Amino acid sequence: MTLLELIKDASVNSKSLDLHSDYPVALNPDPIFPNLMSELKDESSSYPIKPVIGWQISQTDKEIIDINKKFFEELKTKFKSINNLEKDEFIGSLISYLENIREKVGFSIEIGDSSGIAYCKILIDKLGSFVGKDVAALVLDGCVSLEIWELVEALIVNGVIGNSCYSNLVAKLVKKKRSDLICLCCKHAFDLGSSEIFAILRYFLSPSKDACNSMVSVKKEWENQATLAIDKASDDNLKLKNSLVAKEASILFMIVYDGFSAAELCLHYLIASPNINNAMLSPAFNKLNGKELLNLIRYLAKWLKKYERFPQAGPCPKASSSLGLKAYNWIPKLEDVVKCLGLVLDENFSSLVLHSQFHEELRLIEGLVSCLTTEAKICNMVNVVIDKLKIEVTRGRDKMI
Repeated sequence: MTLLELIKDASVNSKSLDLHSDYPVALNPDPIFPNLMSELKDESSSYPIKPVIGWQISQTDKEIIDINKKFFEELKTKFKSINNLEKDEFIGSLISYLENIREKVGFSIEIGDSSGIAYCKILIDKLGSFVGKDVAALVLDGCVSLEIWELVEALIVNGVIGNSCYSNLVAKLVKKKRSDLICLCCKHAFDLGSSEIFAILRYFLSPSKDACNSMVSVKKEWENQATLAIDKASDDNLKLKNSLVAKEASILFMIVYDGFSAAELCLHYLIASPNINNAMLSPAFNKLNGKELLNLIRYLAKWLKKYERFPQAGPCPKASSSLGLKAYNWIPKLEDVVKCLGLVLDENFSSLVLHSQFHEELRLIEGLVSCLTTEAKICNMVNVVIDKLKIEVTRGRDKMI
């Protein structure tokens, strides 16, 4: 059988995605691979696939897999009557499941109260990598349905929920108006599709009053980071290098925070996300209605105006590691803004030309882009001169030697 025939056969006879996986957790390959050996006696065979024997997983992995399978079936039974699901009962079951895993891996946790949401969150923090993907999806559903938001946050931050979970999560969080957790999805989700991005864009570009109220915590987070950056810049006790970094960071956080609404501050996370590419953004931008599109263009124009007005607001990567300004990683860079603006123009060019409501904003953007382009040309010429000077200096040193 050829390799192509094997692939076709596997696709035809594949198991349903609804079935529980035989190996729901990530296995450590180190003790497995050394024991594998070829089943073929003739190693020089041209057979496209060489089957191996000796596959065996550790006893601990077997026990953890069994724990996951058992808890998956238990959750499926509970979710048949989700309307009668009790929060305390659900948390108790989740703690019992995580405690079983903790005992198998021999992990010790020193804490006074070993019950309740706080303890369950600690267990997820420490043991999240052992949670099966099928179990994680059901746990997530239970946490959202019961509005246990602390555990939803723990599941997102620790990367417990994967591809199969996010498709429904964003829609549910939008419905529940959980702006803080939507922002966390933008930070940590590596598999947001165009439909999820579209839902997030609509939520932040034309927010309801209730949605705006839920964005207060995110606005406060940016405000705290901006205040911290200013305090660091004013600290005379900092070393010279850190002091310069703090001053650069304070400028960045100033332009990030000033003049942006709470919804726009939330939008920063999506625009700055390194996990989102053009193929995801283009379909989402194309679905926006006139009001949402205008708000997006105005938002991007604000960024262009900021970078045009404060050319010294450049990259400052040490702000996060040296000064603890974690939000720096979620500040949209000029290239992020330009990329989004280019996609908006490409996807909606006809609408932008035909509707006069966009013309004023586009003229403003044209002026800003012209200024930035001129500055870029000058900087490029200066950079060329600097490179040539470096070459000449190097040659001069070689001759002296």
